[in-house]
Amino acid sequence: MIAIVDYGMGNLRSVEKALHKLGHAAETTSDPAAIRRAERVILPGVGAFGAAMAHLTAGEQPLADVVKEAVASGKPVFGVCLGMQLLLSESEELGRHQGLDLILGDVVRFNLPDHPSLKVPHMGWNALHFPRKSPLFAGLEDGVQVYFVHSFHCRPADPSVTAATCEHGASFCAALARENVYATQFHPEKSGAAGLRILDNFARL
Repeated sequence: MIAIVDYGMGNLRSVEKALHKLGHAAETTSDPAAIRRAERVILPGVGAFGAAMAHLTAGEQPLADVVKEAVASGKPVFGVCLGMQLLLSESEELGRHQGLDLILGDVVRFNLPDHPSLKVPHMGWNALHFPRKSPLFAGLEDGVQVYFVHSFHCRPADPSVTAATCEHGASFCAALARENVYATQFHPEKSGAAGLRILDNFARL
């Protein structure tokens, strides 16, 4: 079973539907016990970083702690879009907000003074480039197109955790991979056959 963490932010059911289409058992849940029982965990989401962390850290059994437990246990954990950003140490979105600190680094807004024709948010299809091999992208060629919609991007402190890059004014980190932690800034559930392949790769890790 794959647990999709429901922490009150949007874009959860589309990930679940994509996994079901691929034939994988998946459940969207906010139940800490269900997440702990799962073999794999996905942290998706769209919205503001600070609001997301407020949801994740609320309650007697904060979901932030449950996600950290999953990572510590060695389970494959996959952050998608906002879920990727939350894995980092902090974000500058609408102030300074602490993240889960599972990947050292920060989240910053695109700054494109030398590219007035480029817009923020970065939205639409764009090519991925792979600086190293990762099982998350098995079967995909360099330059494969995936779907983005975001105004902020991740800057990991250790460049070696970057598993894919993309260009929007300059090269930025489009995916992370470190041990059992994986993440994509783009939306695999909206990225056609390539995105389904990525989700299937994760489900088979």
